[in-house]
Order: sequence, then C-alpha cells, then structure tokens
Amino acid sequence: MKVNNIPYHKTGYFSSLMCDYLEEKKELDLFYNRFPNLENFKDQIAEKSKNFPKENRAILAEALGGQYTEIAASEKTKTNISLLKEQNTFTVVTGHQLNLFTGPLYFLYKIISTINLTEELKRTYPEQNFVPIYWMATEDHDFDEINYFNFKGKKLQWNIDASGGVGRLSTEGLDQVYQAFSSDIGGGKNAEDLKALFTNAYLKHTNLTDATRYLANELFSAYGLVIVDGDDKELKRLQIPYVKEDLFKHTAQTKVEATIAKLSSVSTDYKIQVNPREINYFYLVDGVRERIIEKDDIYLVNNTKTTFTKETILKELDEFPERFSPNVVGRPLFQEIILPNLCYIGGGGELAYWLELKTYFESQNVTFPMLLLRNSALLISKKQGEKLHKLNVSIQDLFLKQNSLVNKKIREISNVDIDFTKQKQYLEEQFKELYVLAEQTDKTFLGAVKAQEVKQKKGLQALEDRLLQAQKRKLKDHVVRLTDVQNELFPNKSLQERNHNFSEPYLEFGPSLITALMAHLRPLDGNFLILEL
Repeated sequence: MKVNNIPYHKTGYFSSLMCDYLEEKKELDLFYNRFPNLENFKDQIAEKSKNFPKENRAILAEALGGQYTEIAASEKTKTNISLLKEQNTFTVVTGHQLNLFTGPLYFLYKIISTINLTEELKRTYPEQNFVPIYWMATEDHDFDEINYFNFKGKKLQWNIDASGGVGRLSTEGLDQVYQAFSSDIGGGKNAEDLKALFTNAYLKHTNLTDATRYLANELFSAYGLVIVDGDDKELKRLQIPYVKEDLFKHTAQTKVEATIAKLSSVSTDYKIQVNPREINYFYLVDGVRERIIEKDDIYLVNNTKTTFTKETILKELDEFPERFSPNVVGRPLFQEIILPNLCYIGGGGELAYWLELKTYFESQNVTFPMLLLRNSALLISKKQGEKLHKLNVSIQDLFLKQNSLVNKKIREISNVDIDFTKQKQYLEEQFKELYVLAEQTDKTFLGAVKAQEVKQKKGLQALEDRLLQAQKRKLKDHVVRLTDVQNELFPNKSLQERNHNFSEPYLEFGPSLITALMAHLRPLDGNFLILEL
C-alpha cells in the first residue's frame, strides 16, 4: 500500500475561503472560536464544561436510548451513550444527509475523520471521554439531493413523489433500486455482503431514518459511533427558548447578516453559502416541511392554509416542539444545545456557512465549536497505480487540469522540442531594442512597435499550439491512455469522493477498505490523502 498526500491548496478543488482558513489567515480570526489543533482542545474543553447544562446530558442519553431500541448496537456504542451522562464526556460531530446507500464516498471520510479525532483526543486528554457522533439530517426536505447513488457510471435512482422531512419517508419502492443494483454488481463475497447490507437496511425497515441508522451502525458500530436523530420531541424541547427568540426578535437574521458583510469585506472571492431569513424555522408534520412566515402579526405556514397568532404559535411550540424544524442557520445551534460538543467536522461548503454563525452563537451564549475540514482522499487501485507508473504521472501531475496534464506529458515524451520559451525571450529582447530606437527617433512609433510585438507573440504562440496539436495526434495512443486513467480517478472532472459510492471500492477491497481508511485518515494532518490500495 502506497500513501501520499498533497496540500489542499495545490489540488485546485478547494475554495479560496477554505484554503485561507487552513492557512490560518489573520483576517479570518473573527469568524471562528479556536483553530483545530490538539493544544487548542484544552481550552475548548474548559469552555464547553462551563457552558453545557448537566440536565441536557440526561435528556440526550434518554433520547438516544429510545432511538436505539431496535438497533443491535455494539458494546462500545452502548458505553459511549452511557458516558454522555458524565461531566467529563464530550463529543465530536459530523452531519450528513440521508443519501441513498450513503451517497457519495466522502460519507465514509466524514465519519472516519470523526472517529479518528475522538481517539486522538483520548490519547492526548486521557481524563476525558470523547464520543464520535453522526448527526442524521432527517428533517431535510431536499429529496432530489438524496434519492440516488452512482454505481459503475450509472445513476441508481429512487423515483417516488416525496414531500416533507425525508427521514419520515416510507422505503416503499426501494426494491426496484435493489434490483437494478444487484443486476450490475456481479458475484463474489463482497458483492453478496453489499446486497445483504442494502436489503437489511432498506427492504427491512419502513422509513428512511431507520434504514440509514441501521446502515451507519452496521458500518461503524464497532468503532463506537453514536447516531443522533434530532427529529425527537424531548430533544426539541431544549430549543424552545431559541425558537421563541427567532420568532419574535429575529436575532439570527441580524447577527448573521452582519457577519456575512464582514466576511465579504475580507475577500470578494469568498462565496456566501447561506443567507438567514427573518424566521429560521420550518413547520414540520408528516408530508409537510414549510417555512414559517410572519405577516401583520400572523404566522403563516408557507404553501398551506395553516396560520397562528402569537398566542397560538407559542401554545403550539410548547405542546408540539417536534413540529418546529430548524433551517440551515438554526440547525447548528440546535446541535450545540443538545450535545456536549467540541468540534464539528464537515466539508468546505459546510464550514463556510458555519463561519457565518459565530456572532449568532455568542448572542445566544452557546459555545461555538471548533471547525475542522473533513479528510479527503483519492483511492487508486493497484491496476491504476501501474498505469500511472508506466505513464510517469506524478501525484502533482494527476491534479492538473486535463489539457495542462496532456500538454505537459506530450512535451516530456516528445522527440521534438515544442517549447518556444527561448524564442519568446529572444523576441522580447529584439523588441526592447526597437522600443529604445523609437524613443530616440519618434515616440509616436511606440504604439506601432507595441502592436507589432503583440502580433508576433500571438503568431509564435499559435505556431507552438499547432505543433503541439500535431504531436498529440502523433502520440494519440499515449494521450488516450493518459486521459482514460485521469477520467477514472476524477469522474466528470471532479473529485472521486464526490461522485463514486463506497460500494465500488468495497466491491474490490471488501472490509479492508474501511480498515485502510481508519489507519490512514488523519483528521488534523491538513493534507489531501492519496491512497494506493
């Protein structure tokens, strides 16, 4: 097994905001609490210890006991749930949508990053306990984002009419997805294991929440992973005071908009991920998850006939807190209210919107968690590794845009020197002399000299490009092999982890896939991993 890495900023696949954050640019200090390194966790532990109510621990542990009633949890997971009652126990959290059969490959990377960080923290701070948490986005209603997974270049999609929180959806119709999956997967033990996993998760559970909990538990229970469903009445009771403030004072909107303005002033390259609303909660019942909108002191549920006065919405909130579902601004606060959490692990887009929230957290007197970019990895099979070796492609080469990669390698292997750098330099020297001559004789000729220089340089570049294209045709076989292997590793010219499902590498490597990832994904390393299995 070969292990390499490359800095995130050299991959070309991460935003300027994330690259600046990872480099700890001073201009971003205002937007996060502490940067995630081992030493800083000491102060984060101290702050969270003082700022997390003991009674919330008991409520959390009891709620999880109910959620795990029909799950065969490992002893390690059971122990972790019990430990959450203790004052010296803290969590590390990642969250993810209920994507069909885990969705993109990075689902694994998120959870493994979380587990590995808790183990590293335990070695560094042995007097505390650290529990890895997977927060299921059961209340999300973006069905089109989660109803498929890619397998061997095909999109296996669950086609039903869906509305409301996806966690409550019936698993009816997933037998058809299973048939398509099983017909393509082939034979062998790993294939049979995957088919059994899909069957037991989706064909033996009646809703998507239970199916996803089973799936994640089967993959990671041995490592003590605890799975949390925030769509829980008793957990939702803890957010009641914060919902009231959002309904009547709109603090989130004020604070987050001010933070966005400051973030935008740091760099125009920073893309704003989320914008707060006046009210950042949905009304959630079976089949419905719609925004709550205030108009003339009446609270409307968008796209429905449901309305409330101030008095009746307060009554509804107190009696049915589970019906108030936080949006992307409210959900992080809810998470940190109910969990003794130190750190959130997420992708670049997720961390970008967390960076908009710090002052809102401060206004609510809730400790802002440390923010850690999840591990990313490129998995290379032995066969692909051999191809890269024969083509003399380095790790750095792999991450080049395809045209740049082809041009670079053609120049390297060509027996004709198709690099006109020297000729361009010679041309520039010649024109320097012409500029001097024009200055000494008639300055009005400077424009004509400049125009001629531009024309000559363009002509030289065009000639170089034509020769390069001719050499590409001559070396067509090499170009095809080169582009084929890069396309395999970067499907749709994007990162492998954003396209492939875990089932593809699992089909080849079986359980050793997760074992290898557990061994090599180091959440605090700060580099993109390349793993040749």
